[in-house]
Amino acid sequence: QLVESGGGSAHAGGSLKLSCVASGFASATFGHPCMAWFRQAPGKEREGVAAITPEGDETDYTDSVKGRFTIAKDNTKSTLYLQMANLQPEDTAMYYCAAGASGLTLSESDYTYWGQGTQVTVS
Repeated sequence: QLVESGGGSAHAGGSLKLSCVASGFASATFGHPCMAWFRQAPGKEREGVAAITPEGDETDYTDSVKGRFTIAKDNTKSTLYLQMANLQPEDTAMYYCAAGASGLTLSESDYTYWGQGTQVTVS
């Protein structure tokens, strides 16, 4: 199970930090697959935002968030993070945590496990 938190409302230029806690995974499982954050705005397809390798040594970002968002994970706490800075209205979306990809990817179809999402609204 993946449970996201940390969403909410922010003004343009503000910051939010999302968290995703994994439960029911063996610690080895959490540590091995790649994880990612996706988002889906109303009327749009879900898009990959950021991905990270099991040990956190490699990351990938979609172009629109590079330099503003940072993905990180703490395997000892089975938690994935997304630090979002300089938020813009176009960042408004439901944000989802995903796990299970065998490689570093922002492709939705490569992920097996999904959280329920946390809403981020920027005005």
